[in-house]
Amino acid sequence: MKFNTKTIHGGQENTDPAYGSVMPPIYQTSTYSQSTPGGHKGYEYSRSANPTRTALEKSLASLENGIYGLAFGSGLAAIDAVLKLFKPGDEIISTNDLYGGSYRLFTRIFDGLGIKFRFVGMQEAGNIEKHINENTRLIWVETPTNPMMNIIDIAEVSSIAKKHELLLAVDNTFATPYLQQALDLGADIIMHSATKYLGGHSDVVMGGLVVNDKELADKLYFIQNASGAICGPMDSFLVLRGIKTLHLRMQRHCENGAAVARYLGSHPKVDKVYWPGFEDHPNHQIAKKQMKDFGGMISFTTKEDSLDGARKILENLKIFTLAESLGGVESLAGHPATMTHASIPAEERKKTGIVDSLIRLSVGVEDEEDLINDLKQAIQ
Repeated sequence: MKFNTKTIHGGQENTDPAYGSVMPPIYQTSTYSQSTPGGHKGYEYSRSANPTRTALEKSLASLENGIYGLAFGSGLAAIDAVLKLFKPGDEIISTNDLYGGSYRLFTRIFDGLGIKFRFVGMQEAGNIEKHINENTRLIWVETPTNPMMNIIDIAEVSSIAKKHELLLAVDNTFATPYLQQALDLGADIIMHSATKYLGGHSDVVMGGLVVNDKELADKLYFIQNASGAICGPMDSFLVLRGIKTLHLRMQRHCENGAAVARYLGSHPKVDKVYWPGFEDHPNHQIAKKQMKDFGGMISFTTKEDSLDGARKILENLKIFTLAESLGGVESLAGHPATMTHASIPAEERKKTGIVDSLIRLSVGVEDEEDLINDLKQAIQ
């Protein structure tokens, strides 16, 4: 089954056996009747499993060419479940340019529980090996990274992980499985903030994991049930609905993203544009190799190079909405230093390029001319 077909049918039953509904029903129930103690039809309590959530988890696995899918109440809840695989004294190597919420979870929660994190620039994958020791258990990768759009070679990092018998987890939120299928490139765990492109309509908060190894899946299912950070059936339905148009939306996100990036790249007041589709973008050739296209996420700075300059642009946008998050049909603009990455100390932000003048765009599916004109008037 090809990807575009998988978004609609992957992992799904053709129809609901009860009444033949084409979409999976919303099983808005907390519990299920039993014919005898322990005798049920596969479901007993909706924290453990719910038919609507099961349909979503099967869809997530199918999209990533995986076997086991798990859905959580948020992307951070999904990451939290992964980190609970480890114990005090274990070490995790993470890319040094990552989502601020991930950084906060790593450093403010799990570091205090005895798990050590090493933040490493991974654009040169060989840089990872010198940080591996006998306590290392996991390599955590984002690619493209948030918000600097750095590209990391998943296959090469996988080779390093396998050499040292480590797990490799990839946050695939920016690329989505439409653009990049990291299990096929050697990852062990795929994480998604399904809030973003998978849901696609800025109306739900959810996270997901996909794995192929049964033993690993069983451990994560236990954590999911025992910790209880699950998503509800209505939210599961909304993301299932969003997935059905993922391929159509991503095509337009990529087309509009390319047009906006090229416009910004030619603007006399713009200094730097971070978008992996440019031939001079670091690791552009790796992006071409492991991604189908370059996506709709762009970051840029202006030559004014100040917080005030960024603020003026963001406050004057008319079609782009100044807001947190990304991946919806509407175009969003954000200021990483004060919004998505504010939890990272300023000196750490600056090391990775998150300066006060940096603006991050999530380019939506509107008409590209309207988006460009909006940026034009705001920058002017």
